[in-house]
Amino acid sequence: MFKQTIGYAILVTAAFCQSATAATLCVDPKNSACFATIGAAVTAAAPGDIVQVQAGTYPEDVVIAKSLSLIGADAGTTVINATGKANGIFVNGLASTIPGVVISGFTVQNANFEGILLVNATGATVTGNKVVNNDQGLNIAAGTCPGIPVFETSEGEDCGEGIHLIGVDNSTVARNDVEYNSGGILITDETGPSFHNLITGNLVANNPYDCGITLASHGPAPSTGAALSFGVYNNTVSQNTSTNNGYLVPGAGGGIGIYAPFPGTRNSGNVIVGNQISYNGLPGVVMHNHAGGGPAVNLNDNMIVGNVITRNGADTEDAATPGPTGINIYSTVPVTGTVVSQNSINQESVDFVFNVPTGNVELHLNDFNDTAIGVDNLGTGTVNATQNWWNCTAGPNTFGCGATSGSNVKTAPALTRPF
Repeated sequence: MFKQTIGYAILVTAAFCQSATAATLCVDPKNSACFATIGAAVTAAAPGDIVQVQAGTYPEDVVIAKSLSLIGADAGTTVINATGKANGIFVNGLASTIPGVVISGFTVQNANFEGILLVNATGATVTGNKVVNNDQGLNIAAGTCPGIPVFETSEGEDCGEGIHLIGVDNSTVARNDVEYNSGGILITDETGPSFHNLITGNLVANNPYDCGITLASHGPAPSTGAALSFGVYNNTVSQNTSTNNGYLVPGAGGGIGIYAPFPGTRNSGNVIVGNQISYNGLPGVVMHNHAGGGPAVNLNDNMIVGNVITRNGADTEDAATPGPTGINIYSTVPVTGTVVSQNSINQESVDFVFNVPTGNVELHLNDFNDTAIGVDNLGTGTVNATQNWWNCTAGPNTFGCGATSGSNVKTAPALTRPF
Protein backbone atom coordinates (compact mmCIF):
# COMPACT_ATOMS: atom_id res chain seq x y z
CA MET A 1 0.00 0.00 0.00
CA PHE A 2 1.36 3.42 -0.78
CA LYS A 3 0.76 7.15 -0.89
CA GLN A 4 1.88 9.09 -3.94
CA THR A 5 2.74 12.72 -3.15
CA ILE A 6 1.36 15.23 -5.62
CA GLY A 7 1.58 18.97 -6.00
CA TYR A 8 -2.07 19.46 -6.84
CA ALA A 9 -5.09 17.71 -8.27
CA ILE A 10 -7.91 18.88 -10.45
CA LEU A 11 -11.09 17.15 -9.35
CA VAL A 12 -14.62 16.93 -10.77
CA THR A 13 -15.72 20.11 -12.48
CA ALA A 14 -13.71 22.76 -10.69
CA ALA A 15 -10.06 23.19 -9.84
CA PHE A 16 -9.69 21.71 -6.37
CA CYS A 17 -6.20 22.62 -5.27
CA GLN A 18 -4.46 20.41 -2.76
CA SER A 19 -1.58 21.47 -0.60
CA ALA A 20 1.95 20.40 -1.47
CA THR A 21 1.73 17.64 1.14
CA ALA A 22 -1.49 16.09 -0.18
CA ALA A 23 -1.32 12.44 -1.14
CA THR A 24 -3.36 10.06 -3.29
CA LEU A 25 -4.34 6.71 -1.80
CA CYS A 26 -5.59 4.04 -4.17
CA VAL A 27 -8.31 1.47 -3.46
CA ASP A 28 -8.29 -1.69 -5.57
CA PRO A 29 -8.77 -5.19 -4.10
CA LYS A 30 -7.02 -6.65 -7.16
CA ASN A 31 -3.85 -4.61 -6.60
CA SER A 32 -1.72 -5.46 -3.56
CA ALA A 33 -0.16 -2.01 -3.69
CA CYS A 34 -3.54 -0.44 -2.92
CA PHE A 35 -6.00 -0.64 -0.06
CA ALA A 36 -8.58 -3.40 -0.36
CA THR A 37 -11.46 -1.36 1.09
CA ILE A 38 -12.55 2.26 0.92
CA GLY A 39 -12.90 2.41 4.69
CA ALA A 40 -9.29 1.36 5.24
CA ALA A 41 -8.02 4.04 2.86
CA VAL A 42 -10.19 6.71 4.49
CA THR A 43 -8.84 5.74 7.91
CA ALA A 44 -5.25 5.94 6.69
CA ALA A 45 -5.71 9.23 4.83
CA ALA A 46 -4.51 12.51 6.27
CA PRO A 47 -6.70 15.62 6.03
CA GLY A 48 -6.59 16.95 2.47
CA ASP A 49 -5.67 13.61 0.90
CA ILE A 50 -7.38 12.04 -2.10
CA VAL A 51 -8.81 8.53 -1.95
CA GLN A 52 -9.00 7.23 -5.53
CA VAL A 53 -11.27 4.18 -5.86
CA GLN A 54 -10.92 1.84 -8.82
CA ALA A 55 -13.91 0.23 -10.52
CA GLY A 56 -15.62 -2.53 -8.58
CA THR A 57 -18.35 -3.20 -6.05
CA TYR A 58 -17.60 -2.32 -2.42
CA PRO A 59 -19.96 -3.67 0.29
CA GLU A 60 -19.31 -0.84 2.74
CA ASP A 61 -20.72 1.96 4.88
CA VAL A 62 -17.99 4.54 4.36
CA VAL A 63 -17.63 6.99 7.27
CA ILE A 64 -15.63 10.18 6.66
CA ALA A 65 -14.60 12.28 9.65
CA LYS A 66 -11.89 14.43 8.07
CA SER A 67 -11.41 16.70 5.08
CA LEU A 68 -10.62 14.56 2.03
CA SER A 69 -11.65 13.82 -1.54
CA LEU A 70 -13.32 10.47 -2.27
CA ILE A 71 -13.21 9.88 -6.02
CA GLY A 72 -14.56 6.84 -7.85
CA ALA A 73 -13.46 5.76 -11.31
CA ASP A 74 -16.95 6.63 -12.54
CA ALA A 75 -20.52 6.14 -11.36
CA GLY A 76 -21.15 3.44 -13.94
CA THR A 77 -18.46 1.09 -12.64
CA THR A 78 -17.68 2.10 -9.04
CA VAL A 79 -20.42 0.88 -6.71
CA ILE A 80 -20.86 1.20 -2.96
CA ASN A 81 -23.41 -1.49 -2.15
CA ALA A 82 -24.65 -0.74 1.38
CA THR A 83 -27.12 -3.61 1.65
CA GLY A 84 -27.89 -4.16 5.35
CA LYS A 85 -25.86 -1.10 6.37
CA ALA A 86 -26.95 2.29 7.70
CA ASN A 87 -25.60 4.51 4.90
CA GLY A 88 -23.49 4.28 1.79
CA ILE A 89 -21.33 7.34 2.62
CA PHE A 90 -21.61 9.24 5.92
CA VAL A 91 -19.69 12.49 6.39
CA ASN A 92 -19.78 12.61 10.19
CA GLY A 93 -19.11 16.07 11.60
CA LEU A 94 -21.01 15.53 14.85
CA ALA A 95 -17.80 15.95 16.86
CA SER A 96 -16.41 18.83 14.78
CA THR A 97 -17.50 20.47 11.53
CA ILE A 98 -15.68 18.98 8.53
CA PRO A 99 -14.50 21.26 5.70
CA GLY A 100 -13.93 20.60 2.05
CA VAL A 101 -15.09 17.02 1.51
CA VAL A 102 -15.49 15.96 -2.15
CA ILE A 103 -17.54 12.89 -3.16
CA SER A 104 -17.66 12.03 -6.85
CA GLY A 105 -17.93 9.14 -9.26
CA PHE A 106 -19.94 6.49 -7.37
CA THR A 107 -23.14 4.55 -7.54
CA VAL A 108 -24.41 4.41 -3.95
CA GLN A 109 -27.22 1.93 -3.40
CA ASN A 110 -29.30 -0.20 -1.04
CA ALA A 111 -28.55 1.54 2.29
CA ASN A 112 -31.10 1.26 5.09
CA PHE A 113 -31.11 5.03 5.48
CA GLU A 114 -29.44 7.65 3.27
CA GLY A 115 -27.25 6.84 0.32
CA ILE A 116 -25.08 9.91 1.03
CA LEU A 117 -25.44 11.72 4.38
CA LEU A 118 -23.51 14.86 5.34
CA VAL A 119 -23.79 16.14 8.92
CA ASN A 120 -22.08 19.37 10.00
CA ALA A 121 -19.98 19.96 6.90
CA THR A 122 -18.86 23.12 5.16
CA GLY A 123 -17.61 23.65 1.62
CA ALA A 124 -18.47 20.12 0.50
CA THR A 125 -18.95 19.00 -3.09
CA VAL A 126 -21.14 16.02 -4.05
CA THR A 127 -21.13 15.59 -7.81
CA GLY A 128 -21.43 13.01 -10.55
CA ASN A 129 -22.90 10.24 -8.42
CA LYS A 130 -25.82 7.88 -8.92
CA VAL A 131 -27.79 7.45 -5.69
CA VAL A 132 -30.43 4.74 -6.08
CA ASN A 133 -32.57 2.31 -4.12
CA ASN A 134 -31.67 3.60 -0.67
CA ASP A 135 -34.00 4.05 2.36
CA GLN A 136 -34.46 0.29 2.46
CA GLY A 137 -35.23 0.44 6.20
CA LEU A 138 -38.51 2.24 5.58
CA ASN A 139 -41.55 0.42 6.95
CA ILE A 140 -43.95 1.56 4.27
CA ALA A 141 -47.13 0.36 5.97
CA ALA A 142 -46.30 2.09 9.27
CA GLY A 143 -44.55 5.10 7.76
CA THR A 144 -41.58 4.63 10.11
CA CYS A 145 -37.85 3.98 9.80
CA PRO A 146 -36.72 1.75 12.67
CA GLY A 147 -33.18 2.37 13.87
CA ILE A 148 -32.60 5.76 12.28
CA PRO A 149 -30.20 7.84 14.45
CA VAL A 150 -31.74 10.04 17.16
CA PHE A 151 -30.11 13.18 15.74
CA GLU A 152 -32.41 12.86 12.71
CA THR A 153 -35.48 14.16 14.49
CA SER A 154 -38.02 14.11 11.66
CA GLU A 155 -36.86 11.46 9.21
CA GLY A 156 -38.79 8.46 10.52
CA GLU A 157 -41.29 8.58 7.68
CA ASP A 158 -38.70 8.61 4.88
CA CYS A 159 -35.36 7.31 6.25
CA GLY A 160 -33.62 10.54 5.26
CA GLU A 161 -34.01 10.17 1.48
CA GLY A 162 -31.24 9.68 -1.12
CA ILE A 163 -28.83 12.57 -0.44
CA HIS A 164 -29.24 14.38 2.89
CA LEU A 165 -27.49 17.52 4.15
CA ILE A 166 -27.89 18.33 7.88
CA GLY A 167 -26.23 21.42 9.31
CA VAL A 168 -24.34 21.98 6.06
CA ASP A 169 -23.28 25.30 4.56
CA ASN A 170 -21.57 26.67 1.45
CA SER A 171 -21.70 23.29 -0.27
CA THR A 172 -22.65 22.06 -3.74
CA VAL A 173 -24.71 19.05 -4.83
CA ALA A 174 -24.44 18.95 -8.61
CA ARG A 175 -25.13 16.64 -11.56
CA ASN A 176 -26.17 13.61 -9.53
CA ASP A 177 -28.78 11.04 -10.58
CA VAL A 178 -31.04 10.45 -7.55
CA GLU A 179 -33.73 7.83 -8.19
CA TYR A 180 -35.86 5.16 -6.50
CA ASN A 181 -35.14 6.27 -2.94
CA SER A 182 -38.04 7.22 -0.63
CA GLY A 183 -37.35 10.85 -1.55
CA GLY A 184 -34.62 12.61 -3.49
CA ILE A 185 -32.40 15.37 -2.05
CA LEU A 186 -33.07 16.71 1.45
CA ILE A 187 -31.65 19.71 3.35
CA THR A 188 -32.48 20.02 7.07
CA ASP A 189 -31.21 21.65 10.25
CA GLU A 190 -31.34 19.21 13.20
CA THR A 191 -27.68 19.70 14.19
CA GLY A 192 -27.05 23.22 12.89
CA PRO A 193 -28.18 25.76 10.29
CA SER A 194 -28.09 24.82 6.61
CA PHE A 195 -27.38 27.83 4.42
CA HIS A 196 -25.69 29.04 1.23
CA ASN A 197 -25.87 25.60 -0.39
CA LEU A 198 -26.30 25.08 -4.13
CA ILE A 199 -28.37 22.18 -5.49
CA THR A 200 -27.93 22.26 -9.25
CA GLY A 201 -28.13 20.18 -12.40
CA ASN A 202 -29.39 17.02 -10.71
CA LEU A 203 -31.86 14.50 -12.11
CA VAL A 204 -34.23 13.67 -9.25
CA ALA A 205 -36.84 11.20 -10.39
CA ASN A 206 -39.03 8.26 -9.40
CA ASN A 207 -38.64 8.71 -5.64
CA PRO A 208 -42.13 7.57 -4.62
CA TYR A 209 -42.75 8.61 -1.01
CA ASP A 210 -41.52 12.19 -0.69
CA CYS A 211 -40.55 15.31 -2.61
CA GLY A 212 -37.90 15.35 -5.28
CA ILE A 213 -35.96 18.14 -3.52
CA THR A 214 -36.88 19.19 0.02
CA LEU A 215 -35.77 22.10 2.20
CA ALA A 216 -37.21 21.43 5.66
CA SER A 217 -36.66 23.09 9.02
CA HIS A 218 -36.93 20.50 11.81
CA GLY A 219 -36.66 20.32 15.56
CA PRO A 220 -33.09 20.33 16.91
CA ALA A 221 -31.34 17.10 17.80
CA PRO A 222 -31.38 16.36 21.55
CA SER A 223 -27.59 16.48 21.71
CA THR A 224 -27.51 20.15 20.66
CA GLY A 225 -29.49 21.37 23.68
CA ALA A 226 -31.16 23.92 21.40
CA ALA A 227 -34.74 25.01 22.04
CA LEU A 228 -35.57 26.18 18.51
CA SER A 229 -34.64 25.02 15.04
CA PHE A 230 -31.42 26.37 13.55
CA GLY A 231 -32.93 27.25 10.18
CA VAL A 232 -32.67 26.45 6.48
CA TYR A 233 -32.00 29.66 4.60
CA ASN A 234 -30.36 31.35 1.61
CA ASN A 235 -30.00 28.13 -0.37
CA THR A 236 -30.32 27.94 -4.16
CA VAL A 237 -32.05 25.11 -6.05
CA SER A 238 -31.35 25.63 -9.75
CA GLN A 239 -31.48 23.85 -13.11
CA ASN A 240 -32.62 20.51 -11.70
CA THR A 241 -35.11 18.10 -13.23
CA SER A 242 -37.60 16.90 -10.60
CA THR A 243 -40.09 14.47 -12.06
CA ASN A 244 -42.35 11.63 -11.00
CA ASN A 245 -41.63 11.94 -7.27
CA GLY A 246 -44.02 11.59 -4.35
CA TYR A 247 -46.67 9.59 -6.18
CA LEU A 248 -47.30 6.89 -3.54
CA VAL A 249 -48.81 6.96 -0.05
CA PRO A 250 -48.16 6.87 2.86
CA GLY A 251 -46.07 9.94 2.23
CA ALA A 252 -46.33 11.57 -1.18
CA GLY A 253 -44.54 14.74 -2.17
CA GLY A 254 -44.15 17.51 -4.68
CA GLY A 255 -41.38 18.43 -7.05
CA ILE A 256 -39.66 20.91 -4.72
CA GLY A 257 -40.74 21.56 -1.13
CA ILE A 258 -40.00 24.39 1.34
CA TYR A 259 -41.22 23.57 4.85
CA ALA A 260 -41.28 25.43 8.18
CA PRO A 261 -43.92 23.19 9.71
CA PHE A 262 -44.32 24.26 13.34
CA PRO A 263 -43.49 27.06 15.83
CA GLY A 264 -39.86 28.12 15.94
CA THR A 265 -38.91 26.79 12.51
CA ARG A 266 -37.21 28.90 9.83
CA ASN A 267 -37.07 28.35 6.07
CA SER A 268 -36.39 31.69 4.41
CA GLY A 269 -34.53 33.49 1.66
CA ASN A 270 -34.20 30.42 -0.56
CA VAL A 271 -34.25 30.64 -4.36
CA ILE A 272 -35.91 28.02 -6.58
CA VAL A 273 -34.80 28.94 -10.11
CA GLY A 274 -34.74 27.42 -13.57
CA ASN A 275 -35.94 23.92 -12.70
CA GLN A 276 -38.01 21.49 -14.80
CA ILE A 277 -40.77 20.18 -12.50
CA SER A 278 -43.33 17.66 -13.72
CA TYR A 279 -45.56 14.67 -12.90
CA ASN A 280 -45.05 14.81 -9.13
CA GLY A 281 -47.66 13.53 -6.67
CA LEU A 282 -48.25 16.92 -4.99
CA PRO A 283 -47.87 20.38 -6.59
CA GLY A 284 -44.73 21.26 -8.48
CA VAL A 285 -43.51 23.67 -5.78
CA VAL A 286 -44.96 23.54 -2.27
CA MET A 287 -44.38 25.89 0.67
CA HIS A 288 -45.97 24.70 3.91
CA ASN A 289 -46.44 25.68 7.53
CA HIS A 290 -48.95 23.67 9.57
CA ALA A 291 -48.94 25.18 13.06
CA GLY A 292 -48.61 28.65 14.56
CA GLY A 293 -48.49 29.92 18.11
CA GLY A 294 -45.45 29.89 20.37
CA PRO A 295 -42.11 30.95 18.86
CA ALA A 296 -42.44 32.72 15.53
CA VAL A 297 -42.28 30.86 12.24
CA ASN A 298 -40.19 32.33 9.43
CA LEU A 299 -41.36 31.19 5.98
CA ASN A 300 -40.61 34.55 4.38
CA ASP A 301 -38.61 35.99 1.48
CA ASN A 302 -38.38 32.88 -0.68
CA MET A 303 -38.21 33.22 -4.47
CA ILE A 304 -39.66 30.88 -7.12
CA VAL A 305 -38.35 32.10 -10.46
CA GLY A 306 -38.03 30.86 -14.02
CA ASN A 307 -39.24 27.29 -13.56
CA VAL A 308 -41.19 25.16 -16.04
CA ILE A 309 -43.97 23.40 -14.13
CA THR A 310 -46.38 20.91 -15.65
CA ARG A 311 -48.77 18.05 -14.83
CA ASN A 312 -48.25 17.78 -11.09
CA GLY A 313 -50.81 16.70 -8.48
CA ALA A 314 -53.18 18.39 -6.06
CA ASP A 315 -52.13 19.17 -2.51
CA THR A 316 -53.82 17.29 0.32
CA GLU A 317 -54.92 17.38 3.96
CA ASP A 318 -54.89 20.86 5.56
CA ALA A 319 -53.03 22.29 2.53
CA ALA A 320 -55.51 20.84 0.01
CA THR A 321 -55.90 22.56 -3.35
CA PRO A 322 -58.93 22.32 -5.65
CA GLY A 323 -57.05 20.24 -8.21
CA PRO A 324 -53.63 19.55 -9.73
CA THR A 325 -51.55 22.62 -8.95
CA GLY A 326 -48.34 24.24 -10.14
CA ILE A 327 -47.38 26.15 -6.98
CA ASN A 328 -49.07 26.01 -3.56
CA ILE A 329 -48.20 28.27 -0.63
CA TYR A 330 -50.03 27.27 2.55
CA SER A 331 -49.46 28.59 6.06
CA THR A 332 -51.30 29.10 9.33
CA VAL A 333 -49.07 32.13 10.07
CA PRO A 334 -48.32 35.24 8.00
CA VAL A 335 -46.03 34.87 4.98
CA THR A 336 -44.36 37.92 3.47
CA GLY A 337 -41.72 38.78 0.92
CA THR A 338 -42.39 35.85 -1.40
CA VAL A 339 -41.65 36.47 -5.09
CA VAL A 340 -43.04 34.19 -7.83
CA SER A 341 -41.88 35.33 -11.25
CA GLN A 342 -41.09 34.21 -14.81
CA ASN A 343 -42.45 30.68 -14.36
CA SER A 344 -44.17 28.81 -17.19
CA ILE A 345 -47.03 26.68 -15.84
CA ASN A 346 -48.84 24.23 -18.09
CA GLN A 347 -51.57 21.61 -17.85
CA GLU A 348 -52.50 22.19 -14.22
CA SER A 349 -56.05 22.76 -12.94
CA VAL A 350 -54.77 25.64 -10.81
CA ASP A 351 -51.50 27.34 -11.59
CA PHE A 352 -50.92 29.18 -8.30
CA VAL A 353 -52.61 28.83 -4.90
CA PHE A 354 -52.06 31.18 -1.94
CA ASN A 355 -53.61 30.25 1.39
CA VAL A 356 -52.34 32.33 4.32
CA PRO A 357 -54.18 34.32 7.01
CA THR A 358 -52.22 37.52 6.35
CA GLY A 359 -49.26 38.43 4.21
CA ASN A 360 -48.51 38.95 0.57
CA VAL A 361 -46.93 37.52 -2.53
CA GLU A 362 -45.51 39.33 -5.56
CA LEU A 363 -46.60 37.31 -8.62
CA HIS A 364 -45.36 38.81 -11.90
CA LEU A 365 -44.20 37.89 -15.42
CA ASN A 366 -45.51 34.33 -15.21
CA ASP A 367 -47.08 32.47 -18.11
CA PHE A 368 -50.37 30.80 -17.11
CA ASN A 369 -50.73 28.69 -20.23
CA ASP A 370 -54.23 27.26 -19.76
CA THR A 371 -57.82 28.41 -19.54
CA ALA A 372 -58.04 27.02 -16.01
CA ILE A 373 -57.57 29.01 -12.80
CA GLY A 374 -54.37 31.00 -12.94
CA VAL A 375 -54.54 32.31 -9.37
CA ASP A 376 -56.64 30.98 -6.51
CA ASN A 377 -56.45 32.93 -3.25
CA LEU A 378 -57.93 30.59 -0.65
CA GLY A 379 -56.92 32.73 2.33
CA THR A 380 -57.11 36.38 3.31
CA GLY A 381 -53.61 37.41 2.27
CA THR A 382 -52.90 39.62 -0.74
CA VAL A 383 -51.77 38.50 -4.19
CA ASN A 384 -50.24 41.19 -6.40
CA ALA A 385 -50.60 39.40 -9.75
CA THR A 386 -50.01 42.19 -12.23
CA GLN A 387 -48.09 41.69 -15.49
CA ASN A 388 -48.80 37.99 -16.04
CA TRP A 389 -49.86 36.17 -19.22
CA TRP A 390 -53.31 34.58 -18.90
CA ASN A 391 -53.29 32.60 -22.14
CA CYS A 392 -54.95 35.42 -24.09
CA THR A 393 -54.56 39.10 -24.84
CA ALA A 394 -57.70 40.18 -22.98
CA GLY A 395 -56.47 39.33 -19.48
CA PRO A 396 -58.02 37.07 -16.83
CA ASN A 397 -61.68 36.21 -16.37
CA THR A 398 -62.65 36.70 -19.98
CA PHE A 399 -63.70 34.07 -22.51
CA GLY A 400 -60.81 31.78 -23.47
CA CYS A 401 -58.53 33.19 -20.79
CA GLY A 402 -57.28 32.00 -17.45
CA ALA A 403 -59.28 32.94 -14.39
CA THR A 404 -58.85 34.09 -10.82
CA SER A 405 -60.63 32.85 -7.74
CA GLY A 406 -60.91 34.40 -4.30
CA SER A 407 -60.50 37.97 -3.12
CA ASN A 408 -57.51 40.30 -2.75
CA VAL A 409 -56.07 39.42 -6.16
CA LYS A 410 -54.83 42.34 -8.24
CA THR A 411 -54.30 41.45 -11.93
CA ALA A 412 -54.26 44.67 -13.99
CA PRO A 413 -52.35 45.40 -16.05
CA ALA A 414 -51.83 41.99 -17.63
CA LEU A 415 -49.30 40.95 -20.25
CA THR A 416 -50.61 40.87 -23.81
CA ARG A 417 -48.22 38.12 -24.92
CA PRO A 418 -46.28 35.35 -23.14
CA PHE A 419 -43.35 36.56 -21.14
